[in-house]
Amino acid sequence: MKNQPRRVGFAPEGAPILIVSGAIVVVAVAISLLFGEEGRLLWLPALAVVWFFLTAQFFRDPERFPPRGEKLIVSPADGKVISIGEAMESPLSPVGIRVSIFMSPFNVHVNRSPVDGEITSFEHKEGQYLGAFKPAASRENEQTIIQMKTPHGAIAFKQIAGFLARRIVFHPKPGDKLVLGDRVGMIRFGSRVDIFFPESVAIKVRLGQMVTAGETVIGEFV
Repeated sequence: MKNQPRRVGFAPEGAPILIVSGAIVVVAVAISLLFGEEGRLLWLPALAVVWFFLTAQFFRDPERFPPRGEKLIVSPADGKVISIGEAMESPLSPVGIRVSIFMSPFNVHVNRSPVDGEITSFEHKEGQYLGAFKPAASRENEQTIIQMKTPHGAIAFKQIAGFLARRIVFHPKPGDKLVLGDRVGMIRFGSRVDIFFPESVAIKVRLGQMVTAGETVIGEFV
C-alpha cells in the first residue's frame, strides 16, 4: 500500500478560491505589462503567483491508502497530536478518552472517516475563533460534533475552527454509512480535530506524533 503512487488532486471546496486566485494572477500580469515601465511592477504578478501556489497547496487532496482491520480507528485529520488523555467533556457517555490533532495551514485539510460505521448524529455549534492549539478551543470555538456507531462501539469527533479558519464543511448526514478513510469534509486555513473513544480503546499514537488522515492508526477497539 505505502509504495503505491499517490495521485494529488484538489478539494472541490477550494474550486471557487482557486479560480479567483488564478484570475488575480492574470490581472496582475496584465497590469504589470501595461503599466509597469522598466519592470517596476514585476512584484505584483510575483506576489499573485505566490498567493496562488499557497492556496493550491492548502486545498490539495492527495489519495490515501487506508489500512484494513475491522477494529481499527484511523486519524480523521493530518497534523500533530497535541493532547491525549481523559476527556473532561465528551459527546460520549461515559466520557472516555480524547485525542486532539492540530492542523497547521501547511497540512492537508481534508477530513476522513476514522472508522467503518454509521453516523448517528451531527451538530453544528457556533462559537469563538481562539487559536486551535489552546485547550479551551475544544469547548468554546465554532465546531461540528459527529457521532458514529460501529459493531465494536461508538466514537465521536469534532471539527473545530481555529484563529484563521472561518468555514467548516461536513458532507455526510445522520444515517449515512461510511467506510474507514472516506472523505467527509474539510476545515479551511488552520484548525483542529478532536476524536473521542471509550476507555476500552487501545491508543496507538503518542504526544507530538505527526499523523495522516485515513492512514495513521490512532486506536483499536479491544
